[in-house]
Amino acid sequence: MAEQLLSDITRLRRSPLAHLREQMSGASVAGARGVGLREIPFLTMVGIRVAPGSPAAEAVEAAAGVPLPTGHGGVTGSPGGTAVVWIGPDEFLLVGPQDAGAPPAGSPGLSTDPAVPELIAALGGERGAVVDLSANRTTLELDGPSARAVLEKGCHLDLHPRAFGPGTAVSTTLGPVPVVLWRTAEQTWRIMPRASFAEYTARWLLDAMTEFAAPEVL
Repeated sequence: MAEQLLSDITRLRRSPLAHLREQMSGASVAGARGVGLREIPFLTMVGIRVAPGSPAAEAVEAAAGVPLPTGHGGVTGSPGGTAVVWIGPDEFLLVGPQDAGAPPAGSPGLSTDPAVPELIAALGGERGAVVDLSANRTTLELDGPSARAVLEKGCHLDLHPRAFGPGTAVSTTLGPVPVVLWRTAEQTWRIMPRASFAEYTARWLLDAMTEFAAPEVL
C-alpha cells in the first residue's frame, strides 16, 4: 500500500519551475560570454540539527556516509552524490540525488527517500533533529563563463574565486530572495530558493541573463 502511494505521488508531482523549462532553455547562451540556466528538480534535502562532535553528529555522519562541514561556507561530499552544506553552528542541509524508493519497512513517516528514515533511526534517542525538507526548496543551476556576472547583479557577497571558490556554499540573498548559494565548479552555481520564491528567482535570473544574449559592443 505504501509503495503504491509513493508511486502515485511520484507520477503526479510537478516541479515549481516545470512551466519555465522551455523559457530557461531558450535563454541559455553559448560562447565566451555564455550562460545557461536549468532546474534540477526533486533533489533530496534533509535538515539536520546536531551539535558538532556530539554522539548525535557522529551517528548522523555514519548513516549519511559524509562528515559534517566544520564552518561557515563549508561543504562536504560532492554535488553528484550526497553532500552536506553548513547552514549554522548546529544546522546543516544534506543534499542528495533524487531517489523515489520506498522507505525501509517499519520506518517512520512516508518520505520518498530512504535516507530520511535511516538518518532518523541513526539519531535514535540522541539530542538532535532530522527533517525531510525535499519539498521545501528547488534547485536552479546557473553555469557558463558569465554565470558569476549574472549573480553579481543581485548578490552582495564577494563571488570572486579567491573569496568564494568551488565547494563553497552559504545562506544569502539574491535580489530580495533568501537562497542557499553553492558554487559546485569554477563556472557552475546552484541556487536553492524556497519553492514559493522559485518562480521569482528564475525570472530574476532570466532577466539578468538578457544582456549576454546580445553581441558584445567593442
